[in-house]
Amino acid sequence: MNTKLKCLLLDDELPGLTYLKMLCEQIPELEVVKAFNNPDLFLSEIPELDFDLCILDIEIPMISGLEVANLLQGKLIIFATAYKEFALDAFELDAVDYLQKPIKKERLQMAVQKALKRSQLQNPPKKYVQLQADKGKILLYFDKIYYIRTALLDSRDKEVVKEDGSVIVLKNISFEKLLDLLPTSDFCRINKHEIIKISIVQFFSADLITTNCMFKGKNLVLTLGNSFKKDFLSKLTF
Repeated sequence: MNTKLKCLLLDDELPGLTYLKMLCEQIPELEVVKAFNNPDLFLSEIPELDFDLCILDIEIPMISGLEVANLLQGKLIIFATAYKEFALDAFELDAVDYLQKPIKKERLQMAVQKALKRSQLQNPPKKYVQLQADKGKILLYFDKIYYIRTALLDSRDKEVVKEDGSVIVLKNISFEKLLDLLPTSDFCRINKHEIIKISIVQFFSADLITTNCMFKGKNLVLTLGNSFKKDFLSKLTF
């Protein structure tokens, strides 16, 4: 289950748009679908785009950001502007948040969290997924998973280690597919062969993760791969 918010950006000033896009790409819960610096092009493409959230300026040529937001019925809106005086108008449109430029990453993260919570209230997340296991179809509940590893007998299969120590073998499924099905903020791939639930992390160093899962009387220790470190750290510190 992909819990990322699909996001559109609109700002007629290209430097500001580039900076906003850079900040958004650093936030794991956001997926930037497209960035626009032309409001006419933005409005013409809206019917064809799949998105949940729009982050936009208010002072833009030909049409104000407030008017644009009014056209985006049912979508989450975050305003990003240099002007204080439009805040009341923005919240009368039920905007999620109102950010003043220059925007700081920490402030944008707070706004995204608000948007995510509102989205989840409107569309409660699934608690399980149906998958093909070695013994037939199963309902795999996310809260019962500790970590997932490549199966020893066949690398196309994946072994789900549950909180009670039992193991379920999922047939012919990739890590990419699993990450798309799992709640994004709760799970993370840490190397080529393993996905873990973030809540089981107890300690970590540059290349090792010590979990609160017990294996043969000791805490399970897993490897943190270099290419997966950035995503892992972003989920711990968010």
